[in-house]
Amino acid sequence: MSDTVLIPGGRDVRATLDAAAGDDTRSEAVVVACPPHPRHGGHRGDERLVAASDALTDRGIDCLRFDYGAYDEGYGECTDADNAVGWALDRYARVGLFGYSFGGTVALVAAASGPKLAGVCALAPTDRLASEIDAVAALDDLAARGASVRIVYANRDATVDWEPVVERARELGLEVVELDADHFLVGRAGDAAEPVAEAFGRWLRGEE
Repeated sequence: MSDTVLIPGGRDVRATLDAAAGDDTRSEAVVVACPPHPRHGGHRGDERLVAASDALTDRGIDCLRFDYGAYDEGYGECTDADNAVGWALDRYARVGLFGYSFGGTVALVAAASGPKLAGVCALAPTDRLASEIDAVAALDDLAARGASVRIVYANRDATVDWEPVVERARELGLEVVELDADHFLVGRAGDAAEPVAEAFGRWLRGEE
């Protein structure tokens, strides 16, 4: 079951809340999902976000997939993620943050600058969105806060500059998962969703 949500804030941000499968009552855990680059067709219906949401709801975790407001070179998009997280924190006991590509970097940066969350997972993130929006610096901040972080990357990704993110995550002892795929995970969206959902299952529901 899915509901449409309007995220409060100064920008027009709309979202879809996917409810956990098989729950008679609302889940106490949710993952906020950040889409890829809006200038390249990124939106909340992106197949990688939908696959992650399906895997999460199967584990009893709700998923809030949102669309960014007007394009703002990453700055406004990070604000949108902050506001979506704020909406989730008002309603759920445990909140995680996820994103794919551009959205993966947004997720890392928003998680580093906002309230401590149950965990953050970035799928195929790039190292930066603008000079001040730096995923590598965000990893340093997250590690210093003792945050739970997983980076899932595609080893044949020739689209974004992911190597600095993966290298720093490994140096910091954060979780890193490699997929044999390209950046767009062609035919692999479901496979990519599994390490995302597995991490959040541990962080938000205490699954082994």
